[in-house]
Amino acid sequence: MKQALIKLHIAVFFAGFTGVLGKLIHLNEGLLVWYRIMLTVVTLFLWLSWKKKITRISAASVWKLLGIGTLIALHWVCFFGSIKIANVSIGLICFASVGIFTAILEPLMMKNRFSWAEIGLGLISLLGIYLIFHFDSRYRAGILVGILSALLAAVFSVLNKKNVNIAEPQTLMLYELSGGLLILTLLMPVYFHYFPTTYIFPTITDWGWLLVLSWFCTVLGMDLMLQSLKKVSAFTQTLSLNLEPVYGIFLAFILFKEGEMLNKSFYIGFSLIALSVGLQMLRVIKRKRV
Repeated sequence: MKQALIKLHIAVFFAGFTGVLGKLIHLNEGLLVWYRIMLTVVTLFLWLSWKKKITRISAASVWKLLGIGTLIALHWVCFFGSIKIANVSIGLICFASVGIFTAILEPLMMKNRFSWAEIGLGLISLLGIYLIFHFDSRYRAGILVGILSALLAAVFSVLNKKNVNIAEPQTLMLYELSGGLLILTLLMPVYFHYFPTTYIFPTITDWGWLLVLSWFCTVLGMDLMLQSLKKVSAFTQTLSLNLEPVYGIFLAFILFKEGEMLNKSFYIGFSLIALSVGLQMLRVIKRKRV
């Protein structure tokens, strides 16, 4: 239990940097995610080929993992889109709605019983987001895109839980992100049509941040997260990921002075989200559910 939680929270710590990196990288959200996944897939393929650790799996499993990978790619596009539309703090805190989505979807998709305690904790997080949405109209478009991002992340997490034993974590990641890279490549012409941009190629600084995003936040972070999923529930994982705003928002306040742009409703909402995370962690440790 302890090792799984430690791995999970290290992954969450890395995830906390993604929002800040999304602000530092000047590419739009679609290109940012495409470069992120491309670097990750190339890195994983070369590494696993050198170590001869690419696991052979059935064709049916390959297609399944490729399909799951499209969800994480679209989730990332919406996540960084929320940050670009609003700011880092809003994009990160919208991710907290993953808890309520997972509390509902996991029992339906895994054919388990509903946990009303988990649904209640998820609703606390959702209430926190509602307070920000209702009392601060400046960020509504960013919040809506952020909530869509959270829904996609919840579906991805539950499907990952169902298929986590198909292969080793890094092999799973390679297949899944290959599917994400494929779908983004196919959709990119349509994306450019609706969201045109003249800034297509990263600068030298962008390349540096993209490598950090790929190697640490993606390869290492997802590997630790997939390892933890073998022991913890999808809900515990996604609610733990709500700690991501704690790290990311703290950095955004320091680097971008976003604290000066947010009103009282943000801090009340953030407090409710932090409360839901803390209560779930106490439940996990007390009942030894992992």
